[in-house]
Amino acid sequence: MLARNEDVMAEAKRLGDNALGVKVDITRQESIDTGLARIIDQWGSIDILVNNAGLHKGGLIGSLPFEDWQSVLDTNLSGPFRMIKSALPHINRGGSIVNIGAVVGGMGFAGDAPYGASKNGLKGLTRVLAVELARQAIRVNLVIPGFVMTEMTGAISDRAREKIIEKIPLARTGEPEEIAEVICWVARARYMTGAVVPVDGGLSCML
Repeated sequence: MLARNEDVMAEAKRLGDNALGVKVDITRQESIDTGLARIIDQWGSIDILVNNAGLHKGGLIGSLPFEDWQSVLDTNLSGPFRMIKSALPHINRGGSIVNIGAVVGGMGFAGDAPYGASKNGLKGLTRVLAVELARQAIRVNLVIPGFVMTEMTGAISDRAREKIIEKIPLARTGEPEEIAEVICWVARARYMTGAVVPVDGGLSCML
C-alpha cells in the first residue's frame, strides 16, 4: 500500500505480514520510484495496481487559484499516469490496473472544475491504456464510487450531505468496504478492459 501519510504503515501492520505500507507522494517521481522499489524488493512483481489517491479543491473559475487547479490535476490525473508508467515494467502479463473515478467526472457541477476535469481525464486515460496495454494482456478499468464517507467527504456540511443522500435511490451513503468489493471483482475480471463501473447506489441515474 502506498499513501501520502504515515498512517499507511500502521494500517499495513494491522493487516499482517503479507502487507507493506510505504509513504509515497504520487506528485513526485522520485517518491514513486522509491516506493515501487520497496514493493519490488518485497514481492518481485505486481499483479494489480489500484490508483486510489485523490485530492479535492474547488471554487468558481473566476476565483479559483491556478495553483489549486494544478495540484488537483497533479494528484488525480498526472499521479495515476506516473504510477502506471513507472509500474508497467513490473506488472505481470495478465495483470490488472484499476483507476478510481468519481461521479462528477461525467457531470457538470459548478465549482468543481479541477476535480471534474481530472476525473473525466482519468476516464479517457483508462480507455486509451485499455487499448494500448491489451497486447500485454494487462486490463485497465475504471471504478466510479458514489457518495462514501471518507477523509475527503468528511468536510461536507450536514445539510449538503442530506441533499446528496436525497438523490441516491438506495437512500444512503456507501461503505468503503462496498467499494473495495467491486474493485477486487473488477481486478479479477479476466475479460473486462476499458470498462467504466459505477458503484454509487444509483446516484448517476438521477443526475
